[in-house]
Amino acid sequence: MKLTFLRFFAVLIVSGSSVELQAQTVYKDQFAHTFSIVARDARTGEMAVGVQSHWFSVGTIVSWGKSGVGVVATQSFVNPAYGPEGIALMEKGKNAEEALDFLVAQDEGRDVRQVAMLDVNGNVSAHTGKKCIASAGQITGKNYSVQANMMLNDQVVPAMAKAFEENANLPLADRVLAVLLAAQEAGGDIRGQQSAAIIVVHGDKVDQPWLDKKVDLRVDDHKEPLKEMKRLLKVHKAYDHLNKGDVAMEKADMAMALKEYAAAEAMFPNNLEMKYWKAVTLANNGRLEEAKPIFKEVFEKDENWRTLTKRLPDSGLLTISDTEIQGILDL
Repeated sequence: MKLTFLRFFAVLIVSGSSVELQAQTVYKDQFAHTFSIVARDARTGEMAVGVQSHWFSVGTIVSWGKSGVGVVATQSFVNPAYGPEGIALMEKGKNAEEALDFLVAQDEGRDVRQVAMLDVNGNVSAHTGKKCIASAGQITGKNYSVQANMMLNDQVVPAMAKAFEENANLPLADRVLAVLLAAQEAGGDIRGQQSAAIIVVHGDKVDQPWLDKKVDLRVDDHKEPLKEMKRLLKVHKAYDHLNKGDVAMEKADMAMALKEYAAAEAMFPNNLEMKYWKAVTLANNGRLEEAKPIFKEVFEKDENWRTLTKRLPDSGLLTISDTEIQGILDL
């Protein structure tokens, strides 16, 4: 986000055990006039934020979340502090409404803020300041809040709520994407499109911080960011199958590994990486004759995979005999 100055901006001051938002200088163009959703999947407990804006890299400032705690979307004239501080307050036991009310009450820039919070129990709360640029508004429902400002018309937010409620059968990331697509179809940002983001966190806390986000996708600069987001979400799913295949291999579950690799390959049949590791798995599990045609196809399209194959035995990733390896390399 570009950092020039307005007259006021709420920044976070931490003093002892209390948190105060004090009005100081505001970043003039630190804004994300946009539409977004915070949501929870009642079946899995997963929580998500989805956002699109005509602004560069909107996902770096609007969307916040932590597994087992909650999610936050902070937009309009953005105060980024609402993200980490909202998460911290919910982690300490405040529900979404209490956390948001606490922060808004201390923010002298509240009239230009738009913020939504959702906690792990599905409680939601949203705030749209009276000076947010029209069309601006919010709708909160069971396990979700949708909000927007500087939209082309007043139909965007209702379209988002309708899309969320009508797509309950979808996985959460897909459901959030459906909401964003509905917003764009209804008119979207009056300025157009540029960037988008989707994050999904787990319903339960995770031990390793690198596992916190189940989905973490951003389109920072694109003529059609939601179209690109749809493509990236498909790629994410394919590689998720690939990763699950690797985990199955570690557990010596050949059947599950092949099932996951096949699912990944079916989504991207021309992806050489997916084909290659399926071939390696087959070879390592006594199905070399099935693996050879796959190796041959991959090598014909890119010789670097043949070179990589020579290196795998030293790393313990190709565990067949030297004679069998040479048979693969001679394809």
